[in-house]
Amino acid sequence: MSMINRLPDLLVNQIAAGEVVERPASVLKEVLENAVDAGARSIEVQLEEGGVRRIRVSDDGCGIERDELALALERHATSKIASLDDLEQVATMGFRGEALAAIAAVTRTTLTSRARGSSHAWQIEGSSSDPVPAALNEGTVIDVGDLYYNTPARRKFLKRETTEYAHCDEVFRRVALAHPEIAFQLSHNGRVLQRLPAGSITARIAALMGDDFARHARAVDAPGEVLALSGHAALPAYARTNRDAQYFFVNGRFVRDKLLTHAIREAYTDILHGNRHPAYVLFLTLPPADVDVNVHPAKIEVRFREARAVHQFVYHALKRTLASSGAGSHSQTPSPQTPTNTAHAPGIGNTSAPSPSARQQELPGAGTFARSSVQSSVPSSFQSSDQPFSRSAGSFRPPTPPADRLAMDSQSRNYYDFAASARPAVPSPAASPLPAASPTTDSSAPATSLPPLGFALAQLHGIYILAQNTAGLVLVDMHAAHERILYERLKTVVDGRPTVQQLLIPAVFTASSKEMACIDEHADTLLAMGFELGASGPNSIAVRSVPSLLAQAPVSELVRQLLHELAEYPATEVITARRNELLATMACHGAVRANRQLSLAEMNALLRDMEITERADQCNHGRPTWTQLSLAELDRFFMRGQ
Repeated sequence: MSMINRLPDLLVNQIAAGEVVERPASVLKEVLENAVDAGARSIEVQLEEGGVRRIRVSDDGCGIERDELALALERHATSKIASLDDLEQVATMGFRGEALAAIAAVTRTTLTSRARGSSHAWQIEGSSSDPVPAALNEGTVIDVGDLYYNTPARRKFLKRETTEYAHCDEVFRRVALAHPEIAFQLSHNGRVLQRLPAGSITARIAALMGDDFARHARAVDAPGEVLALSGHAALPAYARTNRDAQYFFVNGRFVRDKLLTHAIREAYTDILHGNRHPAYVLFLTLPPADVDVNVHPAKIEVRFREARAVHQFVYHALKRTLASSGAGSHSQTPSPQTPTNTAHAPGIGNTSAPSPSARQQELPGAGTFARSSVQSSVPSSFQSSDQPFSRSAGSFRPPTPPADRLAMDSQSRNYYDFAASARPAVPSPAASPLPAASPTTDSSAPATSLPPLGFALAQLHGIYILAQNTAGLVLVDMHAAHERILYERLKTVVDGRPTVQQLLIPAVFTASSKEMACIDEHADTLLAMGFELGASGPNSIAVRSVPSLLAQAPVSELVRQLLHELAEYPATEVITARRNELLATMACHGAVRANRQLSLAEMNALLRDMEITERADQCNHGRPTWTQLSLAELDRFFMRGQ
C-alpha cells in the first residue's frame, strides 16, 4: 500500500458532492434553504435545461459581507451554529456548512451579494478567492452552471431534461409550501411557470396542490403545549395511486419519516383501503431540541427523542379530523373552540372539522361541487305551494309538500329527535338494518329547522336517495352510506357479545369439506361473534342465528366470507389485527343493496343516522357516500338569471 496522504481540498469537496449534490434538484434545495435562512421575502429561481446547464437563485435577504464571500465557499464554514448546543437546537434549514463548497467543486459557481447597509455588491467566482465589485440590490444571487462539467462520469447518470426539471419543480414546491410568507417565482428556459405571491398557507396550498385537492381537503388544526399539527388532509375521494401528493414538514423542513408515515396511514385505516395512498400537506411543530435533524447530509431524515409520543399525537389528531362527518358537523351555537359552520369561516379549522361549506371556502379555487351544511337562517314554516323560491338572505322557502309528505317528514323528524337522544349504546335484538320511523308524530309542531342532509324526496334507480336541504339538492349512495353506519355500529359492540337474531327457519347451504372443518375448529369464536352454525348434513351448513345488525344480510355470502377469513388466518388475528377488515366485510354484506325500494320514512331514517355517525362522508372502501348540488349550481346549469 502507498503512504497515507492528506487529500487535497478540491478532491475532498468533490467526494462530499457525491452525497450532497445528487442532481440539479439537490443544488436547488441547498441554495433555496440558504435564501430562506437569510430572511428573504422574495426568491426568484431561473433554470436552463432542467437545471443541468444553469440554476440561478436570487433573493432579497440579508446578504453576505465582502470579507466573508470567500469563506462562504469553504467547507464547514457557516454562520448558523458555533457549538454543540447550537447543533442540538438548530432551527435553520442549513447548518452543516458543506453544501456551497461541494456545489462549487463540481460546477461553475458565481456568488454575488450585497449586505444590508453596504454601498455596493461584491462578486466571487468559485475558483477564485478575490471578490470584485458588482452591481446588485440588497440580497444574494447564486449562479450555478454546467453541473458535473469536471466529473463527466457523474454527469452520465443525469436523466433527460424533463426528468431533471420535474425533480427541481418538486423541490421548489416543497420549499414554497413550507414558507407561504415568502414570494416565489420559477422560470424554465426563459418561461415563467410559477408565480406565487406571499400570503396565507391556505392560498399557497390551493395554488400548488390544485382545485381537486382543494375540493376534498379537510383542515387539520391540533394545537398542544409541546406539539402542534396543522395543515390539510384530503378525504379518501382524492386518494392517489402513488405518493406524489404527500408533504409533511417538521419545523418547516420537508421530511420523509417512517414513523410519521405509519401514523398517517393508521389514521386513514378505516376509510382508505387497498393500494391507494392519502394526500396531505401537514406541518408538525415541536421544540428544536426534541428532534435531531443531523441524520443525513440531505437533511430529509429526522429522529425524534419521544418517537412514540409524536406517533400517537399525529395519529390521534389526524384521525379525529377525518372521523368528523360533514353530514353532522352543523353547529347552532359557536364557541371559541368551535367556529361557526358557515361559508364565512375560512382558514385552517380545528380538529372537530368545520362544515363542508366552510371547507369549500377554505381553499381558494375550490370547486362548487362540494358538500354544504345547513345554515342557521331557515324559514320557520313552509309557504304556500304556489309561491316561488325566495333566496334572499341566503335562504329559500320551499313550496308546501303534499299532506302525506308532511306526515312522513314529521315522522322522520321525530325519529331523528329520538335517535339523537335515546338511541341505546348496544342495538336491541329487534334492531333492523334500516330503523323504522317512530310511530308517534306531532304534525302540529312547526318545522323551525332542517337537519344538515335535509329530507328525502325520492329514490333514483333504486341506488341513490335524493334529498332537499337549505343549500339545494343532496344525493346519497344508500348502500355506501348504510355500509358505513353498520360498520361503525359493529365496532361499538364487537368488544362484547353482540346481540343476536335467532332465525325462525335456519339458513341451509352447501359447503366444502374445508368449511365444514372450520366450523368445528372455530365454533367458540363464531359463537362469540354472534353466529350459531352447525352441520345439517355431510356437506351442508345450517345457520341458526346471526348478529342482529346483520339480520337482513345474505346469510350464505356472509358466512362463507367469515369462514374463509378464519381458515386463512389464525382466529386471534381475525378477532384483533384483522378485526376491522372483517367487520367492514360484514357491514358490506349487511347493507341495503341496489334496487331495494325504500319508503320515505326509511330514507329519512338513513339520513338521520348518517348525521350522527362518524366518518359518514365515506364508505368502508373510501368512496364518498353523499354530495351536494347547490341552488347556484343548478341555476347555472339551467342558465337562470343569465
